[in-house]
Amino acid sequence: MITLRNLDQLLKKNLKGKVVFVRVDLNIPIKDGEVLDETRIERISSTLQEGFYIPSFSSRTILYKGMVLADQVGGIVDKLGFYDDLSDNDIESSFAIIHQRFSTNTFPTWSLAQPFRMLCHNGEINTVRGNINWMNARRKNLASPLFKEKDLEKIWPIIEEGQSDTASFDNALELLVMGGYSIAEAMLIMIPEAWQNNSIMDGKLKNFYEYHAPIMEPWDGPANIAFTDGKQIGALLDRNGLRPARYVITDDDAVIFASEMGLIPIDEAKIKSKWRL
Repeated sequence: MITLRNLDQLLKKNLKGKVVFVRVDLNIPIKDGEVLDETRIERISSTLQEGFYIPSFSSRTILYKGMVLADQVGGIVDKLGFYDDLSDNDIESSFAIIHQRFSTNTFPTWSLAQPFRMLCHNGEINTVRGNINWMNARRKNLASPLFKEKDLEKIWPIIEEGQSDTASFDNALELLVMGGYSIAEAMLIMIPEAWQNNSIMDGKLKNFYEYHAPIMEPWDGPANIAFTDGKQIGALLDRNGLRPARYVITDDDAVIFASEMGLIPIDEAKIKSKWRL
């Protein structure tokens, strides 16, 4: 169990290049009724050890990060992988998101390795600076019945400076979902379709976009994003469709979505349909 005291002891050890699994009870107060959360632990830890990062505190998702080649993440046949449980037949999931990224505009770090807590992203968010500024401008207006009066103050800034555009997007998405939106609603708020002059769009969907337009500006740029909260999984493109995104549905109702066709070999006889987003 993590407390501030044994967290301090843990972080003073040499953890460089190591992955540490920690069980935390977030409902146990540390002082004056306050509890630990991932944001507070990261800020405490950053003063003690550089590079400390919590992939997820979710009870529904497990994140595997690695600054390794794609075939080194999990074992293949008799080849040992970085995470043995990815090759363990006893571990099952109804879905998974996998992302391979080559660092271009940021230096490779554990914290910036994808996937993030709720998504993985191929592309760029070109409006990220403005999006962050608007988040900060609305700080005093943010509220949710799921947050106590001072909760937002404890976790602010929601988006830390110096992160990648995807990490910043992930922070904002997590805030919306924790604040009560479903992950599908939150994604549509952050990356809306071009709805204003669309005469064939469903009226309810158009009303949804119009209602939320003053609440948050679009996070815009060429983007193909896959996302999950551990219950739902989905994907969407930016409003201009500037990134490739294709899917295959097999006769046993498996859905395989990727940036391109042919990523995973599939018997053509098993394919029920295939198309693009």
